[in-house]
Amino acid sequence: MHGGRARVARGSRIWVEGKHDAELVEKVWGDDLRIEGVVVEMLDGVDNLAERLAEFGPDAERRVGVLVDHLVPGSKEQRLTDEALRTVPAGTVLVLGHPYVDVWQAVRAQRLGLERWPVIDRGTEWKLGILRSLGWPAETQADVARGWQRILGSVRDFRDLDPALLGRVEELIDFVTSA
Repeated sequence: MHGGRARVARGSRIWVEGKHDAELVEKVWGDDLRIEGVVVEMLDGVDNLAERLAEFGPDAERRVGVLVDHLVPGSKEQRLTDEALRTVPAGTVLVLGHPYVDVWQAVRAQRLGLERWPVIDRGTEWKLGILRSLGWPAETQADVARGWQRILGSVRDFRDLDPALLGRVEELIDFVTSA
């Protein structure tokens, strides 16, 4: 609904881990989120989840939906989210994850002319490893930012994303808009 009228922001929020997650969600769902009055905020890492939830104070009318990178059984991310959820009223926070090391992988590799995303050796900083594998500059944070802008620029709409991310974001939107 491009050009639709935005509503006043709800009390509920969607939190994403970082800037790239927020930019991707904005690019694909931004118009719909504005119409629904949903604000997306950066969490700056799942390590901050318990503290942020304590500050926010979720309740039945102020829910929080959280999108977490690499939320897989047995991971540090899973342990941190489990601990944080024990501190809030039941039904006020929904934490969903995707299986990717980083949200970059949710962009279909074909949009970048690849068959699949490169596999990066353990111990290598993932984003720099990806950039090197693609033959792109990979020395500085500015290189990472430019690489992300190039990846984000390849996204036209939801069809350019992996279904594992699509379903999670849609579920979070439904959760925070039903309050």
